[in-house]
Amino acid sequence: ELAAKARERLAFEELFIMQLRGLIRKKEWQKGQKAKRVWPQEITMSFLQKLPFALTEAQKKVLNEILGDIQSSFPMRRLLEGDVGSGKTVVAALAMLLVAKAGFQCAMMAPTEILAEQHFQKIAPLLAEFGLKISLVTSNKSFIFSPDNPKGLLEEVPDKLKIKISELKQKISQGSVEIVIGTQALLETDMVFAKVGLVIIDEQHRFGVAQRADLHQKNKETPDFLMMSATPIPRSLALALYGDLDLSVLDEMPKGRQK
Repeated sequence: ELAAKARERLAFEELFIMQLRGLIRKKEWQKGQKAKRVWPQEITMSFLQKLPFALTEAQKKVLNEILGDIQSSFPMRRLLEGDVGSGKTVVAALAMLLVAKAGFQCAMMAPTEILAEQHFQKIAPLLAEFGLKISLVTSNKSFIFSPDNPKGLLEEVPDKLKIKISELKQKISQGSVEIVIGTQALLETDMVFAKVGLVIIDEQHRFGVAQRADLHQKNKETPDFLMMSATPIPRSLALALYGDLDLSVLDEMPKGRQK
């Protein structure tokens, strides 16, 4: 009985220290310098009206949490958790649209080329009418979608959207590309951003801590930081493992989704 109590005490202490470290990291993160994000208020309504579907109540709640962080004086550090098909991409797209319209670049990193390309194929048409340049960067592919191209993307990205990686990197470093979607290629040393305001990492558990840190440190000021995951984690465990993050959960599926 004493041995069991001793083991429980050791387990508690281990979790307590882990939680404490997480909270210390969170406090340090909130000391970062952050420029104010201001965008035209009508942009949000315009985006929502153009969607062919209505947002779920869970998506509206999560958007309020994320946009509240983005407009606050301290940098966002949030984990967005939701099952596949719960609508994380639309939430991310609106967040990037607003930050881009506030005059900042956005970077979105996915663990595989297939997933990065899927995000590009979904997000570029959603934001096509808002005058933004959106690029895809992987180890062997580079595309740029701009307002002067035909609306919508085909299943296969058209040749007219392709661009040399060296030319694209130059445009990104000059700030003329507002949204950059890619894989670990975004971590390359010659990938330099002009002014990153928002970093989004999808399937964050598949990246190392150093990789995640490297992406959001490619900037003089601290950007807002949103991690997304479809891996179901109980809320109590998520708060213990990611104590340095605020937690948003999409716990509602859009109508018509299959089980």
